[in-house]
Amino acid sequence: MQGNRGPQHNHGHNRQGEYFKTEGPNSNGQQPETSEQTNPNAALTMDLQSFRKPGEKTFTQRSRLFVGNLPTGVTEDDLEKLFAKYGKASEIFINKERGFGFIRLETRIIAEIARAELDDHVFRGRPIRVKFATHGAALSVKNLPEFASNDLLEEAFAIFGQVERAVVIVDDRGRPTGKGIVEFTSKPAARKALDKCNDGAYLLTAFPRPITVEPMEQFDEDEGLTEKLINKNQQYHKEREQPPRFAQPGSFEYEYAMRWKALMEMEKQQYEMVDRNMKEAQEKLEAEMEAARHEHQVMLMRQDLLRRQEELRRMEELHNQEVQKRKQAELRQEEERRRREEEMRMRNEEMMKRQQEGFRTNFSENREQDMMMHMGGHGLGMNRNSLGGNSGPANAAAMATDSAPMMAGPANNMPVGGQSGFPRGLPGPGDYNKQRRF
Repeated sequence: MQGNRGPQHNHGHNRQGEYFKTEGPNSNGQQPETSEQTNPNAALTMDLQSFRKPGEKTFTQRSRLFVGNLPTGVTEDDLEKLFAKYGKASEIFINKERGFGFIRLETRIIAEIARAELDDHVFRGRPIRVKFATHGAALSVKNLPEFASNDLLEEAFAIFGQVERAVVIVDDRGRPTGKGIVEFTSKPAARKALDKCNDGAYLLTAFPRPITVEPMEQFDEDEGLTEKLINKNQQYHKEREQPPRFAQPGSFEYEYAMRWKALMEMEKQQYEMVDRNMKEAQEKLEAEMEAARHEHQVMLMRQDLLRRQEELRRMEELHNQEVQKRKQAELRQEEERRRREEEMRMRNEEMMKRQQEGFRTNFSENREQDMMMHMGGHGLGMNRNSLGGNSGPANAAAMATDSAPMMAGPANNMPVGGQSGFPRGLPGPGDYNKQRRF
């Protein structure tokens, strides 16, 4: 059934009606018998959704309860039935020899309600003891930076393992105190974070002050030391003979009480002096750090300038080498072009020379042939004269008669056109006359 969402901050034993409802009268209108009411948690239900915050992690170490003074023979099933109305438990452990156990509920608020209702509850004839179990995977963080938040703290420690809770402690005005709490889901993760942070210097922000990590001291701030838990021995009765009072001036108690006050005042002054010295040392270290940071930045700028100069010089060298390569390539191209032009010129000259030599050879051969043919015609007439053996008019007429058809016919290989007796291309008698006239 739905729980009352009104005054949820009171979790006393007598206020169960605000969260739970018992069954009504029987079907016959009468109240159930006493034997039916032996279990106070019977027929009670609980609206667990009413006690869950949005985004809240469930089944954490903070919702783990210690149950002590258990009767002999109690099992995990018995303990689970005892806490059944508070939801499903994720962890139940019982040490039967020593009579205690642990149980983990869904949320912290549900665990608080269960602790408030079941502490001193009589279970099988024995009042059980219910309180929150100590968190074995919790760490205390000090020297936190000014601008560190819960989210940053959780992000910083998540590298060591799964974090259940990370809180930066603030004062009553909401200002950070430089302290925090980190709770892991497992002890190995907490041990790893503790060892890593103690061996090295873990920084959370740009401010180079490392944080300090220590195992968290567990305090029972909910109940404290009750009267029933004090060992009532002989010393207890001796100390409790006198009630609370103010010491009377001039008495033995007053004298030593004032001496104790002076000692405590001196202790307070010593702590203040130590705090003041620590603050001065911190301010001095911060000033030195700023000066060193400035010098370091100047050194980095100088190194960066030298690096850029070196890069510029190297780039200039590369550029000069590239220019030299280009010039050499251009010179090689120019030499190649000149060589090709020279080769082409020599080839042209060689071809012209060959053409001229070929022309002269053909001209001389043609001229020799023509001269031989010309001389061969005259030699034939001379041979005929010599064969006849006679000289005179008859022979001359015969020679003229014989030579006439030879000179006129083309079979004698004589040129036609008035240049008989001279080869083509050679100057004739008329040309020589022209040249003489000229």
